[in-house]
Amino acid sequence: MVRHSFLVILTLLAAGCGTRNLAGSDLNRVERPAFVSRIEDEAGPRSLVFREDGAYRQKLKKLDVKEADRRLQAKLDNAVTRFEISERLRVHTLSQLPEGRPWVNTVDASRVASVLESYLVEEVPANEPDYELLAPLGTDTVVEFVVQDYGMRSRGGRAGVYIRGYGRMFRLADRTELWRRPFEVDRVDEKAPHLDPFKVAKEPELFRQEIRSMLDEISARFSTDLTPKDWKGGQTLPVGIEETESDSMHRTGREAPRPPPDEDDLPPGELPDPDPE
Repeated sequence: MVRHSFLVILTLLAAGCGTRNLAGSDLNRVERPAFVSRIEDEAGPRSLVFREDGAYRQKLKKLDVKEADRRLQAKLDNAVTRFEISERLRVHTLSQLPEGRPWVNTVDASRVASVLESYLVEEVPANEPDYELLAPLGTDTVVEFVVQDYGMRSRGGRAGVYIRGYGRMFRLADRTELWRRPFEVDRVDEKAPHLDPFKVAKEPELFRQEIRSMLDEISARFSTDLTPKDWKGGQTLPVGIEETESDSMHRTGREAPRPPPDEDDLPPGELPDPDPE
């Protein structure tokens, strides 16, 4: 299944409109890149499960479909932060790039975040940053990853996670794009195994795990794109330098307390229990 999903995403990425492949000759002229990963305003997480698929009406009984989606969306929002999503895409892409120029000269992530006023915060800026602020750091090129939409949806009683966005590289001086790769990964379209939304409501970690898996697939494609065959990198990274994920990405102990159940009705904010397996 993992191999099938990876092949699907490769097809989707390669077929995306607006794709521009990175030429080795362009990458050879890059001196000091900066990586920025962000999530657009209102990108998600969204729940489009119950409003768009009538297969769950009987299970919901008197619960309105819009309210059911609102409750599930709240669960998804607590499962994974926007910061974790954006950082995972950046960190995993950068960690897979070869140890050569210009990647050895990448601007330190903490300096980029500080200059763009997004240093170790849970909510990354929604609007496009003022990239001119990176010029004093010696930045000549920006590698930007943008998530435009993500969440859960369903069709014919089969629910799954989806995510959409793009990656691009552009020269800071004139904004000329050297590389662009749209991505859209949709487990429903892939006909992946059903991800029970009622089970996700009880175990939001299932959504987090699926999002992380999809981000890793995307970052693998990005790292391949950013290593063209005619690239002439050669300098190695100094010993002892490696990229690590922020401790803010670990959520153990941060889970919100579960509200007490209401014996006569569903607990506030909750969906019905999943069917026994």
